[in-house]
Amino acid sequence: MVNEGRHPIPVLPDAPVRQEYRKRLDLLKAVSWLASASVVVLLGFILGEILTKAFPAVHRFGLGFITGIQWSPNRDVFGVLPVILGTVESSLLALALALPLGLAIALFLSENFLPDSVRQTIRFVVELLAAIPSVVYGLWGIFVIIPLVQSFGGILAQHLGFIPLFQGPAYGNSLLTASLVLALMVLPTITAISRTALVAVPNTLREGAYALGATRWEAILGIIIPTAAPGIVASTILAFGRAMGETMAVAMLIGNSQRLSWSLLSPSNTLAALLANQFAEAEGIQINALMYAAILLVLLTLVVNMAGKAFLRRTQKATAGLD
Repeated sequence: MVNEGRHPIPVLPDAPVRQEYRKRLDLLKAVSWLASASVVVLLGFILGEILTKAFPAVHRFGLGFITGIQWSPNRDVFGVLPVILGTVESSLLALALALPLGLAIALFLSENFLPDSVRQTIRFVVELLAAIPSVVYGLWGIFVIIPLVQSFGGILAQHLGFIPLFQGPAYGNSLLTASLVLALMVLPTITAISRTALVAVPNTLREGAYALGATRWEAILGIIIPTAAPGIVASTILAFGRAMGETMAVAMLIGNSQRLSWSLLSPSNTLAALLANQFAEAEGIQINALMYAAILLVLLTLVVNMAGKAFLRRTQKATAGLD
């Protein structure tokens, strides 16, 4: 058969070249396996050290450490229920504030609503937020967010104080203050990953929606966002984990109070901030109690990631039409 040049016949490499390729591939697999195994070993070593240090507190306090509401190192009384609630509440509130804004920004950066130069500028500014150190966010929160929360929080407490979430007085260092700053800190994660997922949606789906008579927003809400849902869910999981583990900015803004309160305007605390504030001066059983709190933070993050992964798999199956 004569080859007219339209479909060139591939030329297979000779045996020595193929053997060299196999050697390099085997070497790459070995290096990859070694790197993966070293990460697992390192993680196991870290967890083993934390568990060893935390064992005296686990043995002494048991589950009462999780359900206790008092933290008094002078009396060797330790309970982290208010801290656990503060960790979850601040992260959820930050996510509730950042997710709609981040998704909206991602849409405007991916769907050509704005000129390319404007989109690139906004994208650069949003990504720049991720490079700002957390201590700078904390200082900004002290000088900007705290006065705003004190002013508007007093109005909320005055008119909506009958609702437990807005009971006064309105403190500057509060759960709401830390959540507002956390929302800004996790915004780049949500925006960047969601934008990548939206851009990856095939143009054929957009064109098909328009061909069927869908408007631009009908195509976005009915086709593009559902198709990009797995990526948006992944960004949400990563942002939630970032919010739970944030330390410095939260320690500067949340008030570091062990008191159990449902009000967003009251001081609170998180597990990460508790470790940062007290570990340097801790001694004796307090060190073990802080290590116990560190284990709880790891477990909480693990539970969130597992639940997020399960929801992500379900979203991927629903997007693929397998459910």
